[in-house]
Amino acid sequence: MAACSSKGGCPSDYVALSAALLSMILLLLKATLPYMIHKIPRSKGSSFWLVAIQVIASLNLLLSIVMALNFLKFRKRHWWRSCYLWAVWIEGPLGFGLLLSCRITQIFQLYYIFVKRRLPPIRSYIFLLLILLPWVALAAVIQIKKPLNDRCHMGTLWIILVMGLHALYVVALIAFAGAVHHVEFRFHELKDLWRGILVSSASIGIWVAAYVMNEVREDISWLEIASRFLLLVMTSALVLAFFSFSISQPLVSLMSLRKKNQKEYKTMSQALGIPDSGILLQRESTSILDPNEPLEKLLLNRRFRQSFMEFADSCLAGESVHFYDEVQHFDKIPIQDSVRRIYMARHIIEKYIAAGAPMEVNISHRIRQEILSTNDLSHTDLFKNALGELMQLMKLNLARDYWSSMYFMKLEEDIRMRAVDPEMEHASGWSFSPRLSSVHCSDDPFQHEHSPRNSGCHNHDSEL
Repeated sequence: MAACSSKGGCPSDYVALSAALLSMILLLLKATLPYMIHKIPRSKGSSFWLVAIQVIASLNLLLSIVMALNFLKFRKRHWWRSCYLWAVWIEGPLGFGLLLSCRITQIFQLYYIFVKRRLPPIRSYIFLLLILLPWVALAAVIQIKKPLNDRCHMGTLWIILVMGLHALYVVALIAFAGAVHHVEFRFHELKDLWRGILVSSASIGIWVAAYVMNEVREDISWLEIASRFLLLVMTSALVLAFFSFSISQPLVSLMSLRKKNQKEYKTMSQALGIPDSGILLQRESTSILDPNEPLEKLLLNRRFRQSFMEFADSCLAGESVHFYDEVQHFDKIPIQDSVRRIYMARHIIEKYIAAGAPMEVNISHRIRQEILSTNDLSHTDLFKNALGELMQLMKLNLARDYWSSMYFMKLEEDIRMRAVDPEMEHASGWSFSPRLSSVHCSDDPFQHEHSPRNSGCHNHDSEL
């Protein structure tokens, strides 16, 4: 036992390694299954990469404990087994420190968006790098001073300094939680925040207990074996408890955690409970549509809007119509319900307005900056100017080609048949475009059943 306590390879070590490996597999499955099963395109914004970094940081944390505490038995001492590499750099700046820094970055975003009602003034990756600097500085000091012994243990004063930095970041989490606790979140963000605080605090407590068991009595072999077993097993469990989607990607969380008896949410408006009521669901007249009527009035007709949206998608230029449809849902949320309006506004900005968005619309730089720099994400006129510009583009391009397309002919025939047999309203109907079926959609031409050549549209890439 004395030999394996210092060199690794004890039976209990392999049991703990199995628990850590299972934790890694479950973590990877939880992170990838929503994208594999529900075919969600990867987002380009911080909502994706912050979660991805947390997964990597969690794996680094587990791996650093395995390597630093001699769970594996090696015949030779290699340079890559250095205590300073695993116990200092990978466990700190690239492990627990990175994990907490990502969570603080996410909470910083929530604070600005839901409390300040505006987008954060600093980019997420810059903020993340700034709050990660103390971890890098402490790791550099430890690397220079070299307080670790051959078992990767350090003195009491160094342990107090390291645990103090861990506790400082937990305090920062608590401070942000206090700042946003009054917000009525729709996707359990506050619950995930408190869970992260509890898990982080428990982790620090376990590490302190492991230090006491390891450092104070290094001469007791079974105590060292038991302490590192407890440390790895508990860290594996806490990593899974800490990790969550919903604090950054609400609908991905719903898809990942959905139960069989729960309702399936495919769009943000459905997830927010925005009712499809009023003029969007009324039974439209069976009279033939007049091309001379204003496009704004025609789009209020449900059948016309669906037909026009499918036509625009077939031309690979449907972003404007989808944007119009989602802004209509945004406008239906009562002005006093600021939280739901902010959720919807942030979704529209990430999907249509932000640079590199999955369905980025063609609006002027001035209008785009007005939206991105707004002081109130719940404002009633937030997307008014953008919608005005896009409406003009649709009138000049898409609307002109639509009236001579097969989509309009099909719509006319459908209206005539419904005028003869009103029961067809229940027997058949227009189906929504595939590009409207998911909040996380991308402009993928292979999703369309019709090609631009046979849909009656011209190539508007140069015009739009």
